[in-house]
Amino acid sequence: MLCNRIRSIAPRYRIGDRVRYSMVEPSNRKVHTSEGSISEKRIRNIGILAHIDAGKTTTTERMLYYSGRTNMLGEVHQGNTVTDFLQQERERGITICSAAVSFDWKEHRINLLDTPGHIDFTMEVEQSLSAVDGAVIILDGSAGVEAQTVTVWGQADRHHLPRLVFVNKMDKENADFEACLEEIRKTLGAVPVPLQIPLKEGKKLVGIIDVLSTSQIIWDVKSKGRSYQAVHINDEVQQDRVHEQLYEIIDMLSGLDDNLAQAIIEANSLESVKLHLVLDAIRNCTMKQLIVPVLLGSSYKNVGVQLLMDSVLNFLPAPNERNQSYDCFGNNFVGKVFKVTHDKQRGPITMIRAFRGTAKKGSKFITTNGTSETIQRIYEPLADEFREIDSFAAGNIGLCAGPKSTVTGDLVIANAAALKKALKRLATVEEEAYDEEGQIAVEHLLQSRLGIHTTVPDAVYFCSIEPPSAAHQTALDNALREIQREDPSLRVRYDAETGQTVLGGMGQLHLEIIRSRILTEYRIDADVGPLQIAYKETLQEPHRGQWTAEKEIAGSKQHVQIDATIFPSDKGSDERIVLDNSSEAQENLKLVRPRQMAFFRKGALGALQRGPKLGGQLANCAVKLHALIIGKGTADTFIMAAAAQCINNILSTSECRLLEPNMLLEIVTLNEYLSPILADLSRRRARVEDISQRGSCNKVVKVNAPLAELGDYSTVLRTISSGTASVSMELNGHSMLNESTEALVMRRAIGLE
Repeated sequence: MLCNRIRSIAPRYRIGDRVRYSMVEPSNRKVHTSEGSISEKRIRNIGILAHIDAGKTTTTERMLYYSGRTNMLGEVHQGNTVTDFLQQERERGITICSAAVSFDWKEHRINLLDTPGHIDFTMEVEQSLSAVDGAVIILDGSAGVEAQTVTVWGQADRHHLPRLVFVNKMDKENADFEACLEEIRKTLGAVPVPLQIPLKEGKKLVGIIDVLSTSQIIWDVKSKGRSYQAVHINDEVQQDRVHEQLYEIIDMLSGLDDNLAQAIIEANSLESVKLHLVLDAIRNCTMKQLIVPVLLGSSYKNVGVQLLMDSVLNFLPAPNERNQSYDCFGNNFVGKVFKVTHDKQRGPITMIRAFRGTAKKGSKFITTNGTSETIQRIYEPLADEFREIDSFAAGNIGLCAGPKSTVTGDLVIANAAALKKALKRLATVEEEAYDEEGQIAVEHLLQSRLGIHTTVPDAVYFCSIEPPSAAHQTALDNALREIQREDPSLRVRYDAETGQTVLGGMGQLHLEIIRSRILTEYRIDADVGPLQIAYKETLQEPHRGQWTAEKEIAGSKQHVQIDATIFPSDKGSDERIVLDNSSEAQENLKLVRPRQMAFFRKGALGALQRGPKLGGQLANCAVKLHALIIGKGTADTFIMAAAAQCINNILSTSECRLLEPNMLLEIVTLNEYLSPILADLSRRRARVEDISQRGSCNKVVKVNAPLAELGDYSTVLRTISSGTASVSMELNGHSMLNESTEALVMRRAIGLE
C-alpha cells in the first residue's frame, strides 16, 4: 500500500491542529432558548444504543454535565439521572422509555436520544432511530459484543446510520480492548478503526492515548473529569506502538479515500500530511459506512467522554448531509413523529423531528391521513423537564403540546397544498406512482420514498386485565389508550368470547412495567391474569370455501359472494392476499373496483389475526381469491365484514397446528458452572448453537430454546451459578409443536392442566 514505502517518516501532528479536533476545555455556555438561529451544519442528532447495562445512561449523564447542561452527576444506582425519570426506571436501574435531551458542545447543538437496552423495549429503539442521523454504540469493555448489541446494530443498518463505537468500562480488570475490536470485526461484520489506546498502570485505567494526535490524555479525578490535559508520550516503546497504529490507519484509509491517497502520492511523505486530511478521510468513510471509528473510556470513572463528544462532531453527519428525500417539500415544514408521551399537566406531548421548514408556536399542521392539528406550545428536549421555546427548525427536535391524535410514525406537513406538491414531485420520478384509477398512490410513495412505515413486532406474551370495579372501566380504557399511543408494541384487544380486555407484550418485564404504570401513574389497581404465551397458528394443507352474505340495511340490499382458498405459504413471502390468475377467475375479478378490493383485503387480513385453536395469529399462510361478486349499492364496510366471515368459516373447517415462539439466549458464565447449566438446558428442549471462550475464565453459550420452557430461567440460572452468570434473550422465530406437546398446551389453555 501507499504507506509501506514511507513508514520511517514520523508525522508532525500537534494538539489542536484543527479547531474541531482541539482538546481545549469548553466554556459552560447556556443552551439557546430559540432553535431558529442554529445552522443545520452545527447540529448533530444521535442515538445512544447498547446492550443492557453497558453504560448508556451514565454516558449521557456525563455529556450533560460536561456540556454545562446540568450541574451534578446523576448516577443510575442513586436513581437521580435526568433521562431515567420514570419511577419504574429509577427503581429497577434500567432504561424503559427513550428520552430526548439537548445540549451545546463547542459551538454545536447535540440532540441525543437515550434508548433502552432490554429486548422487551426494542420498539423504543426502532422509534428513535427514525429521528437521528447517526448512532453511538456502547460496548462493555469486559463483555464485548453482546446479544442486544447485535440487535441494535441491525436496527442501525436498516436505517443506514453512520455510527461510532465507544468501548466503555475500560476501568474493569478484565476489560479487553483488542478482544472488543475482534468481535466488532467477526460478529458485527464491520471495519473498526481504533482511534485510541488504553493507558493503564498495572490493571488500572489512568488515561487514554490518542492515536491521531500522538499524545496521552490524563483526566483530573478531583474535578470529576471536567479538566484534562494532553501530554507528550515519553516512553519510546509506547511512541513506536502509537506511530505504528497511526500508519495502519492512514494506510487503510488511503485505499478508501481518494483525497488522502492523492495527498500522500503528491507529497511522497507523511510529514506534510495534515491532520485535517486524515480527519476528513475518517469522516467521509464513516458517512459511507465503510468504517466504524472506535473510542474507549470509562463513563463512571469520568474518562473519555469529552473525546467521544468531539468525535460526534467530527465524524457523524449533520442533518443537511442526510434526508435528501424530503427536498420535495421545499421550504415548507415537514417532520416525523417519533414518540408520544403524556404529561399530567400538559396532556399529550408529541416529539417531532423537523426535516424541512420551521414549526412555530400557534401554527397548524396536517398528518398524511388529513387530520389537522394545532401546536399550542413547544418545548426543547430535556427528558421530563419542559422549557418553552418559540419554534424549532429543520434538523432539530421539538416537543409539541396540542396535537391530539398523532401517533408514532406520522408524517406531519405544514398544509395540504405542501403535501400535494410534494407528492407530484415524487410521482414524476417514481415508477408505479399511480393506481389503477390514475390517482397518485399516496401510501406507496410515502413508504417507498419517505419510509413512513412503522413495523410493530409480534407480541410474545399476553394476559387479561380487569379494573377493580365496573366504575373504573372507563378510566382503565383511557389509561390503556394513552399507554398504547406511547408504546405501539403494546397490543390491546377486547376478546368477545371471554368478555375480557387482553394485553399483548414483548416480554414478561414489558407487561410488568405496564401493570406498574397503571397503578402508579393512573392510580388503578387493575387485576392482571396469568401470563400466557402468544402461540401462532398455521395451516397444514390448503382449504377452499365459499361464503354468501346477504342483508337489507336501511332499505338497501347488500350482497357479497366470495370463493377463496387459504393455503400454506413461504415464510419469507410478504403477500398474504393473492388473486387467482386463471382466465375464468380473471374474468370475474376484473369487474371488482380497486376500492372494493382494498376493503376485501382489509377484512381478510383482519380475520387472519385470529386462528381457530387458541386465537393466535395465522402465520405462513395466504388467501387466494377465486371469485368476488358484489351487488350494486353494497357498502364497503359490508364487503369487509363478509370477507372476515368467509375467512373465519374456512378456518373453522381446516386443519391448523400451533407454532411456539423460540428465544435465542446468550449466557455468560464462569467455566466451572458450564456443565450444570448445559444439563439444565437439556431438560428445557434447548438446542445449543455455540460455546465460545471470553477472557480466561468465562464461557459464552448461545442457545435456541422454546419460550414455554424459560418462565423461571433467570432465577434458576442465578441459583446454579451462585449468582455469577448472566443471560439475555431475544425472539428467534417460531417452530411447530409436536402433537403431544400441542395437546398439553391446549389442555392448559382451557384450564384442564
